Amino acid sequence: MWCYRGGSISTEPRINDRIRVPEVRLVGPSGEQVGIVPLAKALELAQEYDLDLVEVAASARPPVCKLMDYGKFKYESAMKAREARKNQAHTVIKEMKLRPKIDPHDYDTKKGHVVRFLKQGDKVKITIMFRGREQSRPELGYRLLQRLAEDVQDLGFIESNPKQDGRNMIMVLGPHKKKTEAMAEAREAQAARKAERLGGTAEAAPAEADAAEADAVEADAAEAADAAPAEVEADGSAEA
Repeated sequence: MWCYRGGSISTEPRINDRIRVPEVRLVGPSGEQVGIVPLAKALELAQEYDLDLVEVAASARPPVCKLMDYGKFKYESAMKAREARKNQAHTVIKEMKLRPKIDPHDYDTKKGHVVRFLKQGDKVKITIMFRGREQSRPELGYRLLQRLAEDVQDLGFIESNPKQDGRNMIMVLGPHKKKTEAMAEAREAQAARKAERLGGTAEAAPAEADAAEADAVEADAAEAADAAPAEVEADGSAEA
């Protein structure tokens, strides 16, 4: 009795001598239809063109094969996949915690974090933490959330209105700018700064710009790999 014991299943197409069918529907190097030919004939043509015979539609009857440079094809496919990953946008929810009686300096510091998150295209969950007798005055938290929303209205909007959740009051701010736009602007700004340090322009240093772009993409990918919401916590408030 046959039993599958696991292991990886190859997704690579069959090429050249790995193709085991009597005949194939052949497509030429430029995409022209050659027609149904014996496998031996297709392999012979591949040798004449100094190309590979690649099975591109194994489920067809007969299978469809194309004459191509398989190494070049794999390289171009990998570059396209890399470009697609670079342009992916990962939704990240940051969290900022405040106290209802936060002092002005701490408020400005936390507002700065919120501004930075929104500029990056991330959502921000604002949590007001009530303690002791503060729970009897929810209007303090509501006013603080409204004040924060007004201070950053150029960068974000209230996506979820303030609501009480036990001892906390929560509001979610959404960015006006999409994540993909923020990523693109960050890469351009980083490339421009690097070019300026080198004494030229962004156009005069394409290699440096590409390197800066790659660094930004890797940083975004590392941040998106965190499944849990990111949290920035700094109390710094004075209780009455």
